[in-house]
Amino acid sequence: MAVPVVFFAVFFAYPVVAIVLRGFHADGHWHFGRVADVLGDPDVGHVLWFTLWQALASTGLTLLVALPAAYVFARLHFPGKQALRAVVTVPFVLPTVVVGTAFLALVGRGGLLDDLWGVRLDTTVWAILLAHVFFNYAVVVRTVGGLWAQLDPRQEEAARMLGASRFAAWRRVTLPALAPAVAAASLMVFLFTFTSFGVVQILGGPAFSTLEVEIYRQTAEIFDLSTAAVLTVVQFAAVALILFVHARTVRRREGALRLVDASVTARRPRGAGQWALLAGVLATVAVLVVLPLAVLVQRSLDAPGFRYYRALTRDDGGTFLVPPINAIGNSLLYAVVATVFAVLVGGLAAAALTRRDAGRLVRGFDALLMLPLGVSAVTVGFGFLIALDRPPLDLRASWIIVPLAQALVGVPFVVRTMLPVLRGVDERLREAAAVLGASPWRVWREVDLPMVRRALLVAAGFAFAVSLGEFGATVFIARPDNPTLPVAVARLLSRPGDLNYGQAMALSTILMVVCAVSLLVLERLRTDRTGEF
Repeated sequence: MAVPVVFFAVFFAYPVVAIVLRGFHADGHWHFGRVADVLGDPDVGHVLWFTLWQALASTGLTLLVALPAAYVFARLHFPGKQALRAVVTVPFVLPTVVVGTAFLALVGRGGLLDDLWGVRLDTTVWAILLAHVFFNYAVVVRTVGGLWAQLDPRQEEAARMLGASRFAAWRRVTLPALAPAVAAASLMVFLFTFTSFGVVQILGGPAFSTLEVEIYRQTAEIFDLSTAAVLTVVQFAAVALILFVHARTVRRREGALRLVDASVTARRPRGAGQWALLAGVLATVAVLVVLPLAVLVQRSLDAPGFRYYRALTRDDGGTFLVPPINAIGNSLLYAVVATVFAVLVGGLAAAALTRRDAGRLVRGFDALLMLPLGVSAVTVGFGFLIALDRPPLDLRASWIIVPLAQALVGVPFVVRTMLPVLRGVDERLREAAAVLGASPWRVWREVDLPMVRRALLVAAGFAFAVSLGEFGATVFIARPDNPTLPVAVARLLSRPGDLNYGQAMALSTILMVVCAVSLLVLERLRTDRTGEF
């Protein structure tokens, strides 16, 4: 636990506390009385209520749409499965501002629905909910599907032989085993939608605002740090309560699972029901995932002669100090380094949390690891600038500050992906290896690692993906001469003109392709070099 504790203390707790204290302390005095004033504001109450219920609705809708896909990817084998899995994950790494813009082109004025049927959904809750499902679809598919693929199907088959119906066998055998993964995916989706920023800002208009949007408005537009500090504390408290309840309820359901090689659980579809389910999932992916991505590509090709793409290689001397195309290399480098940090920190934390002799303090750290997903990215970014500005932690001029901030978001995904599988390993296997004389390191290498290699690679893919698309904190700490792809897209979208908008769509398309290729390579490595693991 030493490495995870130090990492979170230095690069999360310290910056967040520093910026919050700066907000409460002004003119040499503490202003804690602002808490009652802010919370008593009816407008703030409306923001709090909308933030909560839209997150609950988004989470429920995402589970409803994505759980059938998790089954399809886990249990069915069909041509193009690896490529489709990579395509499904692409939306998750796109900057939220790009997701909002893509759905605006679909459901806004002059969008696809408006042109075809005269229907507009922008500035409505439905546009926000659909964009959230698009953004978080992969979280449920990969988190739940990763564990589902390793569950021994013979347990459900035994229940069927004893007279249980197909649904009863699934409800009483498979669903309880999947509960930890479903809860983990639900938690991640809820935290992402609870702190939603770019999607709500673009699609919600002035009528809808989440806590994250309000914190940004108070910080960057009104410059009221005291109000922003109060809202940050409220958001932090709400997330901490959610994580506490999650840790108390879900952990009781986790136990030893019978895990098998995933290659023996996936079969070709059999029967009309499975073929219909596969067709339904493919249709959902086509409408929900592929169509918005196709809009991005179409908008990037609006100008003849690939004009928007050619403009990326030139330095206009205004928006960037370097040609926008340089952001591709920067993003890949930062994402690789951030993935190394996230896998190291998250892997150590997950291993420590699965030990039977772990104390209550160690188990409580499980919930704290999820806090970066629920704390305002704006707060984290400003906190890095304020806290990490003097020796021995003067990192403002160092490139490493960007992957450190990105790793904070990647670590929770590593932990939540690996933890259900690690806790599902039968403790008797470890004990038998230890009795036979194996050292703790060899027990991990011979017993745990073969069972969690698949989860480790999935976790690394998630960490790389979220690092590639992280925007909220990176926008404040990325240097002008080393922008990332999301930062470059946001800067182009903020400037008027068709050329800037077209370049933003072109960079978004490049980000989409880079992500798809990276994830497809990961799928190949996972199956070619480690079996189905």
